[in-house]
Amino acid sequence: MKRTELFTKTSKTAPTGETAKNAQLLMRAGYINKRMAGVYEYLPLGRIVLDKIINIIREEMNAIGGQELALTALQPRELWEKTDRWNSEKVDIWFKTELSSGGEAGLAPTHEEPLTDLMKNFVSSYKDLPVYAYQFQIKFRNELRAKSGLMRGREFWMKDLYDFSRDEAEHNKFYDKVRGAYIQIFDRLGIGDITFPTFASGGIFAEFSEEFQMLSPVGEDNIYVHNAQKLAINEEVWTDKSRGILGVNKSDFHEEKAVELGNIFHLGTKYAEALGLYFTDEKGKRHASYMGCYGMGPSRIMGAIAEHFADERGLIWPENIAPFKIYLINVGTDENVVKFTTNLYNKLREKGIETLWDDRDVHPGEKFADADLLGISHRVVVSPKTLSNDVIEYKPRTSDEVTLLTTDELIKENDLHLITSRAKISVHENHQGA
Repeated sequence: MKRTELFTKTSKTAPTGETAKNAQLLMRAGYINKRMAGVYEYLPLGRIVLDKIINIIREEMNAIGGQELALTALQPRELWEKTDRWNSEKVDIWFKTELSSGGEAGLAPTHEEPLTDLMKNFVSSYKDLPVYAYQFQIKFRNELRAKSGLMRGREFWMKDLYDFSRDEAEHNKFYDKVRGAYIQIFDRLGIGDITFPTFASGGIFAEFSEEFQMLSPVGEDNIYVHNAQKLAINEEVWTDKSRGILGVNKSDFHEEKAVELGNIFHLGTKYAEALGLYFTDEKGKRHASYMGCYGMGPSRIMGAIAEHFADERGLIWPENIAPFKIYLINVGTDENVVKFTTNLYNKLREKGIETLWDDRDVHPGEKFADADLLGISHRVVVSPKTLSNDVIEYKPRTSDEVTLLTTDELIKENDLHLITSRAKISVHENHQGA
């Protein structure tokens, strides 16, 4: 893409009324637009980043047998009354409306009920199980406070996966697979070193559930971290009894702030029984399906990464989710410079290297500032000076060191990875410096 083809613009100043750092940076860089408190629109660059996060999650869910579908956001009152979750005194985050034809409907905050109800159309025998169904969808929750940018919204993207198993043992085997897949996802997103599987209050039929918490000075949760074992315990279950069950020592942990990016927990047969999802086994005996739920927030992940992978100049995306691999800059409008840059841009495209060419007729300083603000992993500059030496300037976003390369050296497969190591930013150092 060329910058002259991109309708969005960057801003030097933080948006008025926005206090969350992640939203400030994303809005300044033209990734998102704030529609109202807790509600954000994804502009072209923001949509690319969100889709890359979603695709990483999708690949790992498919790898463990997940089947993707898309359920409706609008939900009938009658379905949720069967599980007693329509009652606003018990579930106080509904957005509800009266239908013009009569009755009520609501925008789903989660999807256990409709998916369980759907499965009644397809599950009747033990041969029909297990089923692992998931979706990516915008959820709606009427939060009292929405002040953390993408990390806590009233409208947000979620991946929710549900397993429908024949019994608890079968469910537990899949639960362990999801746990491993989540760890793999966060590693691929570039945040595995600061994201911890965290024991939390249990699901319906288990002592504990697990959250996946990313260390964050602005996080809403307090967790106790065991670095050596790569696990944590949420403050809500930080008791002598819980530590005894887990077989850990209090002295091996230290307290941290964190933001929850995902969770996995056991549902048992509660929803299957309430909604009538039964199957017959080999002997003709009737059973309710055993279920689990596995959530992850792609938009919250995007906000959390923007919050912490940044410096005083702007965003620093992990390479796997940056909207483009290279930010290409031509300095000046000299005919030879523009011709060389055009040829380089076309070669990069032919090689499948995602490139954003800043072809605007603006001062070079503005281009350099935007390259940093947008947080794209690699910057390449063509100027009269470099052209006279038949080279280009290369600089990774994570370093101030400039390297002179030939075009062939730049385009060579994996060359960018050899030039610079992948960004590894300490959340604490970053928070203090930004």
